[in-house]
Amino acid sequence: MTRVRAAVAALAMLASAPCFAASGCEQPAAVCDTAVAGALALVDHGRTARVLTDEADFPGVLRAARDLQGDLAKVAGASAQEKPTKTAIIAGTLGRSARIDRIVKAKRLDTTGVAGTWEGYLLQVVDRPEPGIDRALVVIGADKRGTVFGLYELSRRLGVSPWSWWADVPVPVRETRYIAPGRFTDAPDVRYRGLFLNDEDPALGGWIKATYGGPNHQFYERIFELILRLKGNYLWPAMWGRAFADDDPLSPKIADEYGVVIGTSHHEPMMRAHVEWERHGQGPWDYTKNDERLRAFWREGISRMGTNESVVTLGMRGDGDEPMTQGTAIELLQTIVADQRSILTELTGKPAAQTPQVWALYKEVQDYFDDGMQVPDDVTLLFADDNWGNIRRLPKPGDTRGGGYGVYYHFDYVGGPRNYKWLNTTQIERTWEQMHLAYEYGARQLWIVNVGDLKPMEFPISFFLDYAWKPDAFPLERLQRYPADWAAEQFGAQHAAQIGELLTRYTQYNARRKPELISPDTWSLVNDGEAQRINADWTALAERAHAIGAALGPQYRDAYYQLVEYPILASANLNAMYVAVGRNRLYAAQGRVSANAQGELARTLFDRDAELARIYEQDIAGGKWVHMMSQPRIGYTSWQQPDRNIMPTLERVDARAGASMGVTVEGDTAAWPGAKSTPVLPALDPFAARSREVVVFNRGSAPFHFTADASQPRLRVTPTSGEVREDQPLRVEVDWNAAPAGQHAARITLRGDEGTRVAIDVPIVKPADTAAIHGFVESDGRIAIEAEHHARAVAPTGVQWRTIPNLGRTLSGVTSFPVTAAAGTTDDRGAWLEYPIHLARNGEFEVRVVMSPTLDIQHGGGLRYAVSIDGEAPQVVTVKSDPTPEHADFKAWTRAVSDSVYVGASRHRADAGNRMMRVWRIDPGVVLQRIEVVRKGARESYLGPVETPKL
Repeated sequence: MTRVRAAVAALAMLASAPCFAASGCEQPAAVCDTAVAGALALVDHGRTARVLTDEADFPGVLRAARDLQGDLAKVAGASAQEKPTKTAIIAGTLGRSARIDRIVKAKRLDTTGVAGTWEGYLLQVVDRPEPGIDRALVVIGADKRGTVFGLYELSRRLGVSPWSWWADVPVPVRETRYIAPGRFTDAPDVRYRGLFLNDEDPALGGWIKATYGGPNHQFYERIFELILRLKGNYLWPAMWGRAFADDDPLSPKIADEYGVVIGTSHHEPMMRAHVEWERHGQGPWDYTKNDERLRAFWREGISRMGTNESVVTLGMRGDGDEPMTQGTAIELLQTIVADQRSILTELTGKPAAQTPQVWALYKEVQDYFDDGMQVPDDVTLLFADDNWGNIRRLPKPGDTRGGGYGVYYHFDYVGGPRNYKWLNTTQIERTWEQMHLAYEYGARQLWIVNVGDLKPMEFPISFFLDYAWKPDAFPLERLQRYPADWAAEQFGAQHAAQIGELLTRYTQYNARRKPELISPDTWSLVNDGEAQRINADWTALAERAHAIGAALGPQYRDAYYQLVEYPILASANLNAMYVAVGRNRLYAAQGRVSANAQGELARTLFDRDAELARIYEQDIAGGKWVHMMSQPRIGYTSWQQPDRNIMPTLERVDARAGASMGVTVEGDTAAWPGAKSTPVLPALDPFAARSREVVVFNRGSAPFHFTADASQPRLRVTPTSGEVREDQPLRVEVDWNAAPAGQHAARITLRGDEGTRVAIDVPIVKPADTAAIHGFVESDGRIAIEAEHHARAVAPTGVQWRTIPNLGRTLSGVTSFPVTAAAGTTDDRGAWLEYPIHLARNGEFEVRVVMSPTLDIQHGGGLRYAVSIDGEAPQVVTVKSDPTPEHADFKAWTRAVSDSVYVGASRHRADAGNRMMRVWRIDPGVVLQRIEVVRKGARESYLGPVETPKL
């Protein structure tokens, strides 16, 4: 970034930061409880400033002005009254409000950066703006939405959350609120910024029916206001069996009055909803067989659109959001687009280029673009992600077109490898990283995100639209602050940092694997203590959430449950349930009577899932959110959701008569007596494996007493004896001060008083000279390193390595900036990260680089990186992942999005000792999460082992 651009970005960040992130009360137009010199009182001990407009202004402006007046009253409290003094808030649109035009002219107000700027606005305190008013805050918009955004920005600065209605966020009452003097201007950098309501049954659809009787204008008025309060301007309406204009003709009219631009989804051309063809169409949805009727159908859509501000979707997919043909039919699709544009020209009475249009390159439609299909230059090319938050393609840096480029992104999806619709599973860090790519590669015309049921996506929706407003003002530092800033906007400053950490952590935990994809087999029950770690993570988070919720005032109860507590409690519960089911099945296979207790626990947790949802739907906000948590999430057997939550199958163990001892060891699913092999613990060492676990369990109906004897005094077992009714874990450790160097074998003998005896082999490894070891130390055939823990980051001039905190499954992501920099080399001119490692023995091993599942956005054959050990030639690895079902790399993509990471692998050979591993940057866009060195036959778990100690 150049110095000039960096300076501009810094100023933009100050200008566009919402009030809760402002650096002080003296910033222009900052709103605070105390007055600075020249400040204007907006709320003063129950009295509020009047909001004045010009009746000739746009209806949307007048509506937003009334909302602001109501917000002022809420801030002032129950006894609020308009202030009878000669101060006011005067709002209006340049060229539309005679009142504002007079003030601008009379006071010689500087409208630079506002006049003629798309959606620009100005906030400024003005003395004697007009007769009878001594001082006023003027809110001046360049256009209809500019004024609306200025008014809602003022509400936000007063302390009114955009989610006040949609998440029941209370408005904090203040005795005084002052706005600082000075000139504040703002305008967006992305032209269209919007939401797509989709996949809305059963949750949102059920709520709409119960609350409004159907998807009518009353429902959409709530949506319009929310979008505008969030500084969005664009909507793809709900379309599962619903038709925005056909269901209620008032909806598009009112949308235009509010100032919300209406479009239709990627597969609904010419302002017609998909279901309208079922209702009114005749014949097949096939342009080769039914072109005349399809043109007539589309003509009705454009005629109905009239002069309402819209973005018209062009093109055509098959019926039901499926491919139109096998392969690409470029000539046919070009004919369809040409015919659609002819309709636009005819019915609007102006050239097609004067009506905003978009061609969505979604799924197989991208193949048309890749194969060279062209659409007129004025049409926006809307690139798409893979439905899982990974953008598929972007323009080449520097490419421009009249209609610009956009991105269609997903927080929700129905389709393979599995639906994800229930809770927020999107890390804002990943959204930032992907949309930063989009913005830097020139996709700046239109950003739209599929938000499913809207709730419970409040947090990522806020982030998406805040970021879309001015991406250059959102560096990594602001990204890191965002969760706490957003929490402060909803719940006040006192607990904001703690709540922000809860938001960050629960989205990271849910992004490890989406809840719908979790199964009893996801988290390893025998390796790396993984299932215990997962449960411990969620339990600790749930306890913190409960404690903070108790510390908040009762006025925050409804909002906190919706935005923070429910998603944490429900996610923790679901993970614990699947761990219990997994243990029930494993223990049953081992003959453990404790399998039954795990089964009962699983049933309890299944019932608790329903109870948590019942509280959300019936207790919170007086039952306002009925149906909103009805999305099934338990019981998937394919990509499609079950009709209801289904309890996973459980096993039951019939206890043997009397007592019967059994034994299991860490790293093995077998049980003894019974298994043919000899039980062997994974090796103990003084680094990453200082202890191991053995479990003594009961297969019978009566308790028994056991003893544990170690073959060497330096081998410690805790406890060494006791009574066992169900399970008794034993901790196995070594006194390393007493242990000799080298590899040794020890044994633990377990005896039950009912006659069972089991001997367990215990390998012990202690290096001869630990002082000579440097780097991450191999243990049990593995080394695990978090990517940000590099010893050195090397980059040529113009390239730098940066860490994106919290991105990924375990700690963070590391990537190179700028993201548009040219591909690098694997020599001294290149960029690399260094990781010192210590290998325990000579031989081959695999280096696994765990990455975010970024796709080949430039269609260059796959993103590349390289790995080298010491001075060997770097091995180039190409990421092979493609979401096209017929593609050779489709299975790799399926695994990558299911696991939330792509794992690249290269094989190396090196001698034992200290070594230097380098990971080389070749292509931009590769985001490293962790690096693992793995020997053949090493134990596996979903997340891998905890990070290896570094000496």
